[in-house]
Amino acid sequence: MSRKIALLLLSICTISFAFTSKRKESAPNGFAVVELFTSEGCSSCPPADALVARIEKENQDRPVYILAYHVDYWDRLGWKDTFSNRIFSQRQNQYAKWLNLSSVYTPQIVVNGSREFVGSEEKTLRGAITSSLSEKGKAKLAISISGQSTILNYQINQPTLGYNLLVAVITPNASNKIERGENKGRTLSHVQIVRNLENFRLNGKDKGSVDFLPIRGIQQGNAEIIALLQNEKTGQITAAAKLKF
Repeated sequence: MSRKIALLLLSICTISFAFTSKRKESAPNGFAVVELFTSEGCSSCPPADALVARIEKENQDRPVYILAYHVDYWDRLGWKDTFSNRIFSQRQNQYAKWLNLSSVYTPQIVVNGSREFVGSEEKTLRGAITSSLSEKGKAKLAISISGQSTILNYQINQPTLGYNLLVAVITPNASNKIERGENKGRTLSHVQIVRNLENFRLNGKDKGSVDFLPIRGIQQGNAEIIALLQNEKTGQITAAAKLKF
């Protein structure tokens, strides 16, 4: 091989390597936080529950974070949802303020704190997830738990003034036989059930620790922690992380 040809091949390889490196650097690393507001007392909710179950199964290896909140305002219809909690209804009402909605409803999905739609709209949900994953991620949230404690350590690489850290304790799956109400006689299955949600004001701190409440009936190793970084004025979620608990 002549010296001229060898230099030419070396130049081509160098250009190819530089192009490959540039592509890796610019690759999108977005995420999608999917928050479902649902209820066992709502006859329109089972299709949405089934949809997020499919989405969760399909995206286990991607940064898609699913949180299913069971609201309590349908408990008056004859069946008390065993997973319902007033704080989940309050969170949904806060989204109504952030997103300028006149009322709340179920099933409702909010993606990354900035877009909402009917929870059973599969095409809309898939489009929102694809769009969110294609965005370039800016903030990074790292979380850890030491040993058997309920102390969550966090570290964030963005300014946190005006941001809150939300910590959700998740039950991966469960099912209930419904004995009364609109879904009487049905056995409903759920995934990514939020059992507790706590909101911590960061006050500008980009790293530290927070102590979250343990949940009765949940054993470590059979639960998940999802942490969200959320703008307290707009509701936009700028980072998310999860770990087994």
